[in-house]
Amino acid sequence: MTALNRVPSLMVRAGTASALTIAAVGGSIVAPGFSSEASAATHGTKALQIAASKKGSPYKYGATGPHRFDCSGLTLYSFKKVGKKLPRTAAQQYNKTRHISAKNRKAGDLVFFHSGSNVYHVGIYAGKNKLWHAPKSGDVVRLQKIWTKSVWYGRVK
Repeated sequence: MTALNRVPSLMVRAGTASALTIAAVGGSIVAPGFSSEASAATHGTKALQIAASKKGSPYKYGATGPHRFDCSGLTLYSFKKVGKKLPRTAAQQYNKTRHISAKNRKAGDLVFFHSGSNVYHVGIYAGKNKLWHAPKSGDVVRLQKIWTKSVWYGRVK
């Protein structure tokens, strides 16, 4: 997108849109070698925002959105919206991510809950030891504190 596409149309027609004018009206300037805030955001943080926008959506086993979700359906939907393809189940998603340590986790990484080697639940890490997820039948998509140490983290490639 060019800077002119982002400038209010009145200024474009008048031909008077300086860099200061664009900044004053909340526009952005596109210059070679620089990226806008939106394009600088990672796929993970964008997917996190999408998951958060689904707050209150009901849990439904097997659902992949846009109005109902199970846990892996929410992560699949959120990453699909930012152009990243994930498999359907939590375990398959774990196998497709780059595994990272808890100390290296970042907002937008996936949080995988496991029992032994069995991955049974997934959500999107939101920072401050919290995640967005679709918990279980009868519940809704929500932000929740991570309640166990039996988690692994993965970054979508």
